[in-house]
Amino acid sequence: MLICGVKVSHDGGVAVIRDNRLLFSIELEKLDNAERYSSLGDLRRVARILRSEGIDPSEVDRYVVDGWFTEGDEQNPVSVIASTDGGDPLDLTVAPYQDRGKQDPLERYTFDGYDFAPGREGYASYHHVSNHLLGAYCSSPFAARGEDALVLVWDGSMVPRLYHVQAGTRTVTPIASLLPITGNSFADFSSRFEPFDRPTEGFTADEVMRHHLSIAGKAMAYAALGRVEPDSFPIFGELVTGFPSVSTDNAKLVGEKVAVNREQLFPGLSNADLIASFQAYLGEALLHSLILRLRRAPSRVLTKLLGGRLGKRPNLVLGGGCGLNIKWNNLLRGSGLFDDVWVPPFPNDSGAALGTACCEMFREGGHLALEWDVYSGPRLRRGPVPAGWEVRPFDEYQLAGLLHTEGEPVVVLDGRAEIGPRALGNRSILAPATGLVMKERLNRIKDRAHYRPVAPICLTSRAAEVFDPGGADPYMLFEHHMRPGWAERVPAVVHLDGTARLQTIDSSAGSATGRILEAYERISGIPVLCNTSANLNGSGFFPDVESAAKWGGTRYIWSEQKLYTNPAFTGWNTGDSPL
Repeated sequence: MLICGVKVSHDGGVAVIRDNRLLFSIELEKLDNAERYSSLGDLRRVARILRSEGIDPSEVDRYVVDGWFTEGDEQNPVSVIASTDGGDPLDLTVAPYQDRGKQDPLERYTFDGYDFAPGREGYASYHHVSNHLLGAYCSSPFAARGEDALVLVWDGSMVPRLYHVQAGTRTVTPIASLLPITGNSFADFSSRFEPFDRPTEGFTADEVMRHHLSIAGKAMAYAALGRVEPDSFPIFGELVTGFPSVSTDNAKLVGEKVAVNREQLFPGLSNADLIASFQAYLGEALLHSLILRLRRAPSRVLTKLLGGRLGKRPNLVLGGGCGLNIKWNNLLRGSGLFDDVWVPPFPNDSGAALGTACCEMFREGGHLALEWDVYSGPRLRRGPVPAGWEVRPFDEYQLAGLLHTEGEPVVVLDGRAEIGPRALGNRSILAPATGLVMKERLNRIKDRAHYRPVAPICLTSRAAEVFDPGGADPYMLFEHHMRPGWAERVPAVVHLDGTARLQTIDSSAGSATGRILEAYERISGIPVLCNTSANLNGSGFFPDVESAAKWGGTRYIWSEQKLYTNPAFTGWNTGDSPL
């Protein structure tokens, strides 16, 4: 069965699964230097993307569209996404955003209002929340081993909700909502304080959306400038739970109350302290609710959750945008409640097209686990040598030597792009981490604020030597600390609070960066490099060498065994850095 998953709204994308193998997952922001979080745009783009990958749109067996927000009353709910077809306006009807723990999480909706290809009448649709649930579970090692798992989904417009996936019967059961707090709360709270409190009057709807979606990641970084004040947690708890109903507007109202009464409520706390403390409060509240839920579950329910094996801890899968918060992920992984914790590299809406296709694979295709590779994004676009640049053959070992001897950052563009928001070696800027100035340099050439961290990429075999806890962490989704002595050896990758957002890799990964790092370690003795995304500020990854050359932030670009050099390069931007 050939399944095409489609995400129409923000973070638009197209993903194709053949039986249970992912062929590709293409996010629109990664095409043509498009803006971050770009929507699909015209529906005919689906067919164009399929053809670019060698697939005739009429050969697709199932088209499946991600669900979205519901309008109207409870008796007559309607979920519609405004789109176009060949430039003509078209309202595409889809499944509701969420099941709310009452409907079947795998309820399949069918519509006949649009045909994506001749001979393929209509399309199916699943709840938006379901794409996070099954995209995360089906990509997990638990699914690959045929194991049950608890799945915690926490996305922007929903409260955190716990589900149970039974592998043997391929069924999904809602268990409980955990908190009366929607997933947008951390970003919305942070938006009430500098440096994130920006007026949006005059912004288009898309500009407001992009501003909002960009806050959470920046606020996580900014929180490292502050301190966590545990005495604030009860106050936050009273504020958050004091609303008569759950609403996506509640966190903004909490932020406004705090901003107006901060000296009374939180005397002496800076903006960074407030943001750090609210983030920590949310994580602790989530963990506490999970503990209570598991303790209160009757023994027969626990036995079912654990696959009939009392004494074994359950597996946990995290999905939804909140799965990008490495501090919350770390808290849950370190709690001792779970045998293992899995977060896919695409927990947010960047994985929505893929997750929607997984819903159809799981429910209709008879498959539990997805066979996939993180390097399944857009192909690298080829073109002529950029004007003014020189090019010569250059292998991974030579590039490792250049990184070591010259200490220059290098744009690395190779193979297919990563899926998800993190650059994991195929659309990266690599640089030595041995000098603190490199962090400043990378933030300046990327036009980012000084408090933004630069991630380390480390050989898997030496990660536990350099980082605590270390170990395999290939997707940059958990927090680590530095082992004694290593913060001084690789200071460029140490965040302001002493932590690091680690990615591990080796030569077996589908990325030349694994081979580059192994060669660099042989030459220098250091198993760590800086890794940050190769892109224009506010856009997706560079689609080709020409784009990186026009940007001009580095002297060197390495791509497909070739080194491109700009002999006229004089240095990096020294202007003020924004957010």
